[in-house]
Amino acid sequence: MIVLYTHPMSPCSQKVRIVLAEKHLEWEGRFVDLPGKENLEPWYLALNPLGVVPTLVEDDKPVIESSIICEYLEDRYPEPALRPADAHERARMRFWMKQVDNKLHPSCGALQWPVVMRDKLLELPEAERNAKIDQVVEKPRRERQRRLLEMGLDAPDVKGAVATYHKFIVDMEAALGEGDWVVGDSFTLADCCLAPYFQTLLQFGWSEMYEKAHPRVTDWYRRVRARPSYQSAVADDFPDHILEELGRKGEEGLEKIRRHLAAP
Repeated sequence: MIVLYTHPMSPCSQKVRIVLAEKHLEWEGRFVDLPGKENLEPWYLALNPLGVVPTLVEDDKPVIESSIICEYLEDRYPEPALRPADAHERARMRFWMKQVDNKLHPSCGALQWPVVMRDKLLELPEAERNAKIDQVVEKPRRERQRRLLEMGLDAPDVKGAVATYHKFIVDMEAALGEGDWVVGDSFTLADCCLAPYFQTLLQFGWSEMYEKAHPRVTDWYRRVRARPSYQSAVADDFPDHILEELGRKGEEGLEKIRRHLAAP
């Protein structure tokens, strides 16, 4: 049995769940309370020293880092294939995956973390919440969370995050001019890895970031959402009442998003 330590709001977890669904694999989920910082508990750090989700465990062996987990699943269960047969297209697929990990994911964190993670920490006494932030393993993520905890969507990280999202959307619009998916005509791991970051925009009511001027990206995401894998791996975790709540939270930040989009 495959065991996945996961959280519904985690884009990294979502992309692994999409791959599991595309490959029709059975798995058992273990919920990790990210707002409560359960990911920093000793029992979890023993599985994943970076203190992030997801962690996949198979044959009592943990696999960490979401893109590595996706490639692991492709190696272990090669059918149906989610990697192109052509070596050049595989390289393009991995380029998108690397850009997601290095650029889009931190940007998503800067936008999503203040909306869904911050409030629970602010309920704690100052010393306790600062102690939890101090436990974050990697320094860049730790310092970013400290700024976002203090300033919310007014943190300086947010402007750069919006710019990064915008560039990704522009680059995707160009790439989708060459085929139905970001790497030609085949749905690949690259699409699996990109899709959850649009769920973030959708759930907060920020979809105008791609809908206003990027018709290919808008159509791509519509087709991704129509896939059974996306429905079971992502959309089913966001029933109407959850989307309404997230939409209310996101509405408070929409004008800030718009302002950053309009900035030179």
